[in-house]
Amino acid sequence: MKELKQRSTCPISTSLDVLGDKWTLLILRDMVFAGKSTYGQFLQSAEKMATNILADRLAVLESQGILTKAVAADKKSKFTYRLTEKGIDTIPIIIELVLWGARHCPTVVDSALLEELQSGKAAVTEKYQRLARENALV
Repeated sequence: MKELKQRSTCPISTSLDVLGDKWTLLILRDMVFAGKSTYGQFLQSAEKMATNILADRLAVLESQGILTKAVAADKKSKFTYRLTEKGIDTIPIIIELVLWGARHCPTVVDSALLEELQSGKAAVTEKYQRLARENALV
């Protein structure tokens, strides 16, 4: 795992030090919107993340307190990952990225999430934060 080195005291810079990698955001996306929680589930994402990158990003997210790792109930050699409160606080950021991408990237396809967001961003954000909190208690 690479050590995160703070480049400055700028809040944008320090946030990017933790969240600025595309793979990190895709892991968080999969946790929030697809309910993924295991290494194997993350590997099956459409972007085909390499195993070494996935292991590194999961370790960084854990070391930064964004997610926790626990032994799976069904198999001792498997781990499950859950968002912490710090991780749940990334949900509004991820939703803004969804909206920005839908608005400015012509290859983005309308999805159920985009339709849901039409009814109100705040309600959708609260819904996914609530679901993540409930999932963390499992």
